[in-house]
Amino acid sequence: MFRDDRIDLVMRQFDVIVEKDSAGYFVASVPALVGCHTQAKSLDELMDRTREVIELCVEVHGAAFEPLDFVGVQRLSVAV
Repeated sequence: MFRDDRIDLVMRQFDVIVEKDSAGYFVASVPALVGCHTQAKSLDELMDRTREVIELCVEVHGAAFEPLDFVGVQRLSVAV
């Protein structure tokens, strides 16, 4: 825990799903925070933006979030 004169801060860990779209952008989603997504051209920039968007989501929605246990990633083939 970090100490600040205004507030007590707690470090929390969030799982981030990273994908690459057809335009070459990396897209990050944070499943534990509804609507928490961002994108960037590089992975380094994506991680910086993901930290920022997590902080914004927590600021807007409060510290309450649904902690999820990461299990894994599955790929399914579906005829559409």
